[in-house]
Amino acid sequence: MANSITKTSPLDGLAKPAGSNVRMEERPFVGKVTLRGNPEDKKFLKAVEDVLGVALPLKPCSFNSGATYTAYWVGPDEWQIYTPEDGQNALVTALRAALEGMHSQVVDVSDYYVVIRISGPAAREVLMKGSPLDVHPRAFQAGQVRGTRFANATIQLSQVDDAPTFDVQIRWSFAEYLWNYFLEAAKEFG
Repeated sequence: MANSITKTSPLDGLAKPAGSNVRMEERPFVGKVTLRGNPEDKKFLKAVEDVLGVALPLKPCSFNSGATYTAYWVGPDEWQIYTPEDGQNALVTALRAALEGMHSQVVDVSDYYVVIRISGPAAREVLMKGSPLDVHPRAFQAGQVRGTRFANATIQLSQVDDAPTFDVQIRWSFAEYLWNYFLEAAKEFG
């Protein structure tokens, strides 16, 4: 008899907001790869773009999305790349092959983070309840990403679109805490 492996998330089975002004869902099992390299090296940039099908963002606190991958600027020489479910191993292999001999680092960090998508007319207000980051539309817009704090947790927050829709990346160990915080913060918005 073969062993059966079932994927589980720390958010499995948790309640969702009751109203329609705030929607929350997990983006389950998104692959996540950290990439480091020299953004001034045109060969490096070209090799990565050839693999991803999308250019690495070079503007601080921004991200670029392609057909398969989304690349987030994390620092001057660091990016995080989201892959479809179970796509991280193939991406790591492809990037390492394309970057062989170049100053670079490619690491699978998929099991370290969970991604919560929060959207709806009151999504900004929920995020404002626990973060010092200004998420008002004049300061934070679609295509931007920031590392910040939310209550007692460190998060990566990206605005996906103008609806507004946000992706919140958090460590697995804080995922249930943050989900419940969002749930409580959303109650007043119905």
